[in-house]
Amino acid sequence: MAGVKQVILIRKDLKMRRGKEIAQGSHASMDFLVSALRAQLKSQESNLCTITVTEVEKAWMIVGMAKICLQVSSEQELLEHHQKALDAGLKSHLIRDSGKTEFGGVPTYTACAIGPDFSEKLDAVTGDLGLY
Repeated sequence: MAGVKQVILIRKDLKMRRGKEIAQGSHASMDFLVSALRAQLKSQESNLCTITVTEVEKAWMIVGMAKICLQVSSEQELLEHHQKALDAGLKSHLIRDSGKTEFGGVPTYTACAIGPDFSEKLDAVTGDLGLY
């Protein structure tokens, strides 16, 4: 299936250490799977989990999991693109860091992953953003 990707948004205004940026982007990217698994683990006694993925998500995982990392300049811009994605019917996973290692102990929205889905759907929501 051609033209499938995931878009990861990172807040540039926070001036995070490079490792912190990578960790936050990784949390965002994996959350479309982890959130479903976490919900199952909390609701059952068994450690056996199964999740349902869409055909597009399945194709993305099989073909190579293309990711594009884009920058936003503020919390407001991050939240706006997250909501825009949800309004467009896309899966969007917003990451809020606990603030324990950066941000002076203040929980802070740092990243968001939209998709995976068809590129044209994602571009309609994030096409105004620049590469990170």
